[in-house]
This record gives sequence, structure tokens and C-alpha cells, in this order.
Amino acid sequence: MLAALLPILAHAQTAPETIRYTGTTLSNVDYHHGQLRPAIGTHCLQVLRANREHPTAANGEGWTYNHAPMLAYWNGQFYYQYLSNPVGEHVPPGRTLLMTSKDGKTWTNPTVIFPPYKIPDGTTKEGHPGKVAKDLYAVMHQRIGFYTSKKGRLLTLGYYGIVIEPHDDPNDGHGIGRVVREVLPGGKFGPIYFLRNNASWDKSKSTYPFYTTSKDKGFVAACEEILANPLMMQQMVEEQDRQDPLIPIKKDYKAFSYYHLPDGQRVVGLWKHALTTISPDGGKTWPNPVIRAPHFVNSNAKIWGQRTTDGRYATVYNPSEFRWPLAISTSENGLDYTNLWLVHGEITPMRYGGAYKSYGPQYVRGIQEGDGVPPDKNLWVTYSVNKEDLWIASVPVPVRATATAPANDDFAQLPAGQELANWNTYSLVQAPVEIGKLPDGTKGLVFKDSDKFDYAKAERIIPNAKKVTAEFSVIPAQNDKGVLQIEFQDAKGLPAVQLTFDAEGNFRNKAGSRFKNMTKYIAGQQYDVKVALDADTRSYTVAINGKPSGTYIFYAPVASFERIMFRTGEARHFPTPDTPADQDYDLPNAGDSEPEAVFYLKSLKTSTPDAAAKGLGAN
Repeated sequence: MLAALLPILAHAQTAPETIRYTGTTLSNVDYHHGQLRPAIGTHCLQVLRANREHPTAANGEGWTYNHAPMLAYWNGQFYYQYLSNPVGEHVPPGRTLLMTSKDGKTWTNPTVIFPPYKIPDGTTKEGHPGKVAKDLYAVMHQRIGFYTSKKGRLLTLGYYGIVIEPHDDPNDGHGIGRVVREVLPGGKFGPIYFLRNNASWDKSKSTYPFYTTSKDKGFVAACEEILANPLMMQQMVEEQDRQDPLIPIKKDYKAFSYYHLPDGQRVVGLWKHALTTISPDGGKTWPNPVIRAPHFVNSNAKIWGQRTTDGRYATVYNPSEFRWPLAISTSENGLDYTNLWLVHGEITPMRYGGAYKSYGPQYVRGIQEGDGVPPDKNLWVTYSVNKEDLWIASVPVPVRATATAPANDDFAQLPAGQELANWNTYSLVQAPVEIGKLPDGTKGLVFKDSDKFDYAKAERIIPNAKKVTAEFSVIPAQNDKGVLQIEFQDAKGLPAVQLTFDAEGNFRNKAGSRFKNMTKYIAGQQYDVKVALDADTRSYTVAINGKPSGTYIFYAPVASFERIMFRTGEARHFPTPDTPADQDYDLPNAGDSEPEAVFYLKSLKTSTPDAAAKGLGAN
């Protein structure tokens, strides 16, 4: 018997250590939110909204391919870098821009930090016989955007690649080279230098000098720190020469991210398709094979991993073969990931078609080790939606998805800055949702919406229960435009009850495929609504300003309730898994907006018979 076990024991002892997903939750791509429980308190904020018809400094002069954002926190503020092309991916010209924010909520207009780069006429490219550059500009492609030096200097990096004909790749090792410049306080930047050129590039034709020509010894030293750091160089493998001696793993694995395990020496490496391995020596060598992380579901979009400020670990990625939803999984030890929760579960319509533009929240990246820790200690991630609009999300640490007490949110009575600690928000440039002043001078949750294609949304997670009573107070600022929908949903985001302040002045409920008007509403008047739900009887009652409206039947069955959602628009279901991958058309009047509608939410309180019996307090 012992002899038979020895080979098994030997294999167990020599099997390479790896990260793995040990949970049982999987996402359902038939839903943009994947039917995942939200990570409580996550705030998703659109920081740039593309608009070709009305180009301004705020939207990057109307360029509609915006993608691959990067993030750093330095000198008391956030730095947000991204790529941009006029229309589509890998279609020149390309450039890189940067925005800043003190609080992650209010952002500066983007500044071009790496401008379009003119490729010298007559340039040729290996593998493309007969193709010669003429009036051609480079495109940009980089997997690393920032580096904070040992002396605390912040550098920003980019890469100029050559696309000499349609469907060519800028990251094939035959481009121009990587550029770098210093980020200075006060919104200023140092000169642009080349950090490293491709072997095939003639340096004598470079527009920018090589970094070693700088007279700033501190800047030169910071650049050489990057070149000496294998974890920085590993992020450059796609664009650099495939045999660059400074890059540890020379295979074309894409979009490397990493984090250190508790011993400070072992490093987990992550790539697209959930490829992973572990370095035993800080990234210098990677002796273990690169494998697909067991039971992780991830396709050709980025996966981000990091240690969180509570000593735990998180990976953020699209857990499907599509680029939705955006989810988070957490681990106690950096190896065993046990859950899967929602970060961003919305897909706005793609307003502008373009080459290789994919639907969904994608290409996530957080703050790289060494590039700062925001004072709130939250996990912050950047991503694009549809490779068009740019977003940032903050996820509270420790990450959790289960509410332990009913809602008791009278916003006027909650501490400043803590009003939305238990709320999930989806807030847009043209449809913001945030704490603000109400008509009576107090504070509350304010929904504004002038976005023709999207909506603002706020969601409150409550303890799971079959019977729930919810009381909320709403003030509609108008009764002739705009919509505010209130839905009562189960843990997977499936709604059973929908109430709507519609654009015709009706407060109505959904009854199957039809709607029943409960009352007319008046602009500027407060409506105190009490809803009592019973999942066992599939029924609910509504009282408006103390007056019973009636008893109604769920329009869809659920077993219990866990989420209450407020949204300034109708639910959407496009795209689906069957939608063609490429959209080559623009939506009609894609740059237009609508007259702004405003709704105010003063409070939300919930209770359940079970909670009352157990004496549970409020969150």
C-alpha cells in the first residue's frame, strides 16, 4: 500500500504552487451583471464620456477610442493615464493623455502627455513587404503607465508602435520604442525621452532624445531603476524585442500584473486568459510553468491582482468569455480565491463604432505596488466601457457582499462623507448620482439625468428576507420628463416589483407586461412611499403619503429579497451573448443629450419580521 502511495505523495510535494478559485459562484453572461452579488459600497464613476459631435477639452477633443487606463496615487492625488485614437483600436494617430483628481470624484480635463508621433516617410516594417510609411503616425500601446522611484519621483511611460497597414499590430516587437517623462507637482511634466528603443528602429531618426542625455541625474537614476526591475520590464514584453535580455519571461503572454505574497519574496504573476505562475525571488526568475489558474474563468481581457490594505488579496476581472461583468474575487492568503462578487454590471450602448471595440467594462487595472495608497484605503480600479468611455471604481476594504442589518438611511442625519458607505452607485458625466442639497436645504441622494443613452443608478443591499417593508421619500423636481424606477430584487439582481415615476406625471407599478397607475405626482412635492413585500404570497402593498394604494402581485417571482435599486431609466439587455462582436456603425445623434431631469431621495428604511424578532440594528 505504501509503495503505491509514494508516487502520489511525491507528485503532491512537487506540484507547482498556484492561485486557484475554490468558490462555487459563476457568472451568467445572459445578464450584464452576471447575476452576481455586488461588493457592498462600490462606487462606479464615469470620468470621461466620448462625444465626437461636440468635442471639448473635457472629452479629449472628441476622440472616441479611449482605452487601457492606468492609475497611480502620488503627491496627494490620483493620476489617470489612458490611450486614445480618433475612431478605432490600432488606427492611427494615437496618443496618451492624463487626468488628475484629489478625491477620485472630480477630475481635471485630460492633458496630452505623449502626443501623436510622425513616423519618418520611407519607414518599412519587418513582415510587411512592399509597405512603406507615408504621412503615417504611430499608435500607442502600453501595459505599464507609471513608476514611482525609490526617491519618490513619479514617471509616466508610453510606447509608440507602428501599424503600417490595416490589422497590423503595434505590439509585435517591431515598433519605435518606449517613452518616459517625469510627472511634476502643479500639473507640469518633464521633457519626453526614449527609455528603450526596438532593435529594428534607427535611433538617428527619433524625435525624442534617449534618457541618458538628460542632465537630471535623479531622473536618469529613476529610469535605470525601471530597467533594473524585472517586474517592470515583464510588463513590456509585448512591445519590446522578444529577446530583450532585461525581460525574464520572453513568451508573448499579455497584460502582466503581479503582487507579492506574505513572505515578501514570492510573486504571483497574472496574464490574460487567467494564465499564472509564481516567482520565488521577486520576479527575477520564473521556474514554474505558466498555467491557466484552476477554475478561474477569464478570456482575452486583463485580470488585475493586488494585496488589499487589510492584508488580504483581490483579483478583478471579467469572469466570462465576454467582457462583462466586471467582478472581484478575494483571498485570505493570495492563493485560494473563494468568492465572486460584482464591481460593474452595466453596459452602456456603444455610441460610436470602430475597429476592435468590444462591449462591456474591461481592461481593468488598479494601483501598482509602490505607486501609492489612497488615504481611504479602498481598492481603486480603472477600466474602459466599450473602449469608449473611461471609468474608475472604488471598492471598500474589507470587501464584503452581505448586509448584516436593515437600511436606516436618513441622509440628512448621516455623517458627512459616510452617507453612501452601504450604497452601490453608477454615476455618469451626464447622469450623476451623489449626495447633494435638496429643495428644503437638507442633504439627500440626488439623481440627475441628461444622458440620452444611459442612466444613473443607486442600489442598497439589505439582509436577505422573504418579507420586507421598505419606506422611502422621493421628491421629483418635474413631472413632464425623466424617469425614476424603483425595483425590489433578489440576491442575483432579478426584480419582482417595479415602481416608476414616469415622464407623464404618473406614479405606477409594473403588472406583468402592463402598468397600473397608482397616483398622479406633482413636481416638487415629497412622496413618502411604504412598500410591504411577501415572497411567499408573491404580493405587496403600497401606501403613498399614508394612504393605501392597493395590493398587487409580483410581475416576476423571487424566493426572497436582498436589493433595492433606484434607476433613472429603463432596464436594458443589449448586447447579449449572441450579439455580433464588432459594431461598425454609430448610433443616431450619438452626441446629443436630453433636457435634464432631477429626482431627490431623502431616505430609505427597511425592516423585516425576522430582524425585528432578533433585535438587529441598522447598518
